[in-house]
Amino acid sequence: MSVTASTIAPVTDSPPQPQLTDVEEYAAAVLDIVRRIPSGRAMTYGLIAEIVGERLGRGGPRQVGSVMAGSGDRYAHLVPDDGADDDDGGARVPWWRVVNTVGSPPKQHLTEALDTLRAEGCPLSRDGRRVNLRRAVWFPDDEPPGS
Repeated sequence: MSVTASTIAPVTDSPPQPQLTDVEEYAAAVLDIVRRIPSGRAMTYGLIAEIVGERLGRGGPRQVGSVMAGSGDRYAHLVPDDGADDDDGGARVPWWRVVNTVGSPPKQHLTEALDTLRAEGCPLSRDGRRVNLRRAVWFPDDEPPGS
């Protein structure tokens, strides 16, 4: 009996990746961007929607909000467990860095988000209740090469 490529392929090929639904594909794209927002910086739901929309041709700020609301449970399987949580206080998705168009974190998590943003050195408004988006907004193009 001779060994052929077809007899060894199942041993050497990696297992097939499950196909993502359209909703999961969108969620994965959103979570990928959010995980890359550096400490001390922030993005808006709308900006994330615009960037993901350019690539996938769908979605908006409300869809980004829905993904963020499910990032800890519904979409947890889309977030790689790659040790990135070490820099983010144990969170695999730094949700507090995503704010609305005026720089406010979600009302139900306002105190926790502002405390975390303050601790990261994120520029806040004078009253400390919103992110100063002019100084804190981050764009994926801002990443230095190789990061």
